[in-house]
Amino acid sequence: MKKMNVRDIRKAKQKKLQVLTCYDFQTATLLNQLELDMILVGDSLGNVMLGYETTVEVSLTEMEIFAKAVRRGAPDKFLIVDMPFGSYSTVNQGISSATKLFQQTRAEAIKLEGAFPYQLKLIERLTQTGIPVMGHIGLTPQSVHQLGGYYTHGKNESSADRLLKEAKALEAAGAFAIVLEMVDEKVATQITDALSIPTIGIGSGVKTDGQVLVINDLLKLGPQTPPKFCTPIADLYEEKKKLLEQYLIQQRK
Repeated sequence: MKKMNVRDIRKAKQKKLQVLTCYDFQTATLLNQLELDMILVGDSLGNVMLGYETTVEVSLTEMEIFAKAVRRGAPDKFLIVDMPFGSYSTVNQGISSATKLFQQTRAEAIKLEGAFPYQLKLIERLTQTGIPVMGHIGLTPQSVHQLGGYYTHGKNESSADRLLKEAKALEAAGAFAIVLEMVDEKVATQITDALSIPTIGIGSGVKTDGQVLVINDLLKLGPQTPPKFCTPIADLYEEKKKLLEQYLIQQRK
């Protein structure tokens, strides 16, 4: 499969782009062999790899370490890396953090949450300097404490209007694609239809231009129950547990 670039992705409206998260070299090596459009090294690594309660605890250094591992394993995939909490609280800080992350990881793009005026300005500045940016609205996990928890966004008129305005503003600022996380399906469809760039949904229905899932949820690699919008295709946690139990029993004989 030919490695995608930003121009390919911008043209991929209604192509049903497929994105999976990845955090380690071995999994990246596997994904590099599949017909997968993009890999996201998400700050969700804080939850599934480091055991943090929220993504707020993830540092820029941790993002860099995990992203470098994924890059080594998947050189042939379009790689996006999350900007972690606290690394882009101002435009200048965001430029510094994004430049370091982009250079050190050899990613094709970075992703940041939100569409406040300073974040839009940051996206403009980054794209002007040659760093492609993926936007992210709806549920923004880095703001979970300020939002008051995890819930579907866009369920009332004011929320829906705000999300549509944010999406259009992100496109105007230069974002090449936008993640819609836990956005009401009807609103996600309206946003998708209103933009010329692709929308990547997670828990936002099936009418977006693509889907992204946390690979640990999809394969159920841990004991936690995946979010309701993800139906696991396997239960590898229980399978590994069973195999290791069998091995230990055999060793005791």
